[in-house]
Amino acid sequence: MFLGLDVGTSGVKAVLEDDKGALIASAGRPLALSHPQPLWSEQDPDHWVEATLGAIDDLARAHPRETAAVRGIGLSGQMHGATLLGRDGRPLRPAILWNDGRSQDECAELERRCPELHAIAGNLAMPGFTAPKLAWVAKHEPQIFDRVAKVLLPKAYVRYRLSGEMVEDMSDAAGTLWLDVGARRWSETLLAATGLGLDHMPRLVEGNERSAVLSRELARRWGMGADVVIAGGAGDNAASAIGLGAIRPGDAFLSLGTSGVLFRVTDRFAPAPEAAVHAFCHALGGLWHQMGVMLSAAASLAWLARILDAPEAELLAPLGAAVERPSPVQFLPYLDGERTPHNDARAAGALVGLRSAADRSDLVQAVLEGVAFAARDMRAALGRNAQAITEVDLVGGGSRSLVWAQIMADVLGVAVHRVEEGEVGAAIGAARLGRLAATGEAPADVCRKPRRLQSFAPRAAQRAAYDAAYAQWRKLYPALKESIS
Repeated sequence: MFLGLDVGTSGVKAVLEDDKGALIASAGRPLALSHPQPLWSEQDPDHWVEATLGAIDDLARAHPRETAAVRGIGLSGQMHGATLLGRDGRPLRPAILWNDGRSQDECAELERRCPELHAIAGNLAMPGFTAPKLAWVAKHEPQIFDRVAKVLLPKAYVRYRLSGEMVEDMSDAAGTLWLDVGARRWSETLLAATGLGLDHMPRLVEGNERSAVLSRELARRWGMGADVVIAGGAGDNAASAIGLGAIRPGDAFLSLGTSGVLFRVTDRFAPAPEAAVHAFCHALGGLWHQMGVMLSAAASLAWLARILDAPEAELLAPLGAAVERPSPVQFLPYLDGERTPHNDARAAGALVGLRSAADRSDLVQAVLEGVAFAARDMRAALGRNAQAITEVDLVGGGSRSLVWAQIMADVLGVAVHRVEEGEVGAAIGAARLGRLAATGEAPADVCRKPRRLQSFAPRAAQRAAYDAAYAQWRKLYPALKESIS
């Protein structure tokens, strides 16, 4: 039996998978976000640990025999979060998260100070990445910065509390702007640009390698054996790729979680910073991946549900399984800024084209389409640097919606597939990395593609209508940039 843990932004998921690859059980605990100032997004690192332990406790109560049989644990996590630890291993302040936009000025300063950044890290300096966050702390909280002994990403902090070991995998480390992504090692040049050194970083391993062993105390708590291996794990999107069997060059998927990601596997380091595309290590040695990232995907629908004080399912129901024409209203999903292709932390959302005849369903449809248009922007950005994406698996909470899947197919002009267990893909991928670390099996034998539940083909008439709507939508960001930033 193998345990997968996904330390997300809104909650922690824990899954048990058996040696046949079947999902046996799952549990979850919620997490709260803190926004103490505009553009700020923080969490208490100890809340990740409490939620993780609680989720495993829930599994152990409901499935004691299966939990006791766990041989390997894998970790997935929200990327980029800066968890600053003092010499005693305790957090010095709340973690600064991936969707925090306060360090825009530090990004520009980092690019000026380190002209080698793009060649080594393969990415633009964006506020979401970890390095600019440390530059912000150094400037605005120097008393904290001077006490920093280690910088860990969210899942690495959870690993530390599970095992006592400070270790990070290549895929998550690639999102810090401190990794030499092509060489898969920390870059002293990039670290020095933010006043840090190798001693501030955790040890590096590949995602399917053994990184640590579960502490004896926790093993006893859950009735497990004394040598439960913890794998290197992966950043959330690389872990989702493992869960989807996306381990061959050209494999692609679209995630509609809190954020949105268009992910493509590559067999080489293929940076494209000019298009605000991320180029990271995959969770397996010898593989990399490209990502387009939007900061508010399913979060956009959640925002509308909160504003309208109605459950998301209630908002979606009137749209049925498909829509026949674009909404008369258009939506920019930049509620927390945007990465690909704009790299603009100050970008804002907008509803455009409102008239007195517009109803609630027009607004809901506009939100779904705005996210789909942003996904099309990401596809165009990825298309500049590698083979075309011809089909995608759809995962994340947004994959539950049939109408959203069909809109995605019509807007992107490619087949979209809903897959089995697509909502817990990162946790399943983590479990499989735990299995690989514990057993030494070949990745191709473990990381198999899930069963496709339903496929959506682009419809000719709707595709043509969406081509026209997308052309209009693309004019909104430049037209509104100055007035809504």
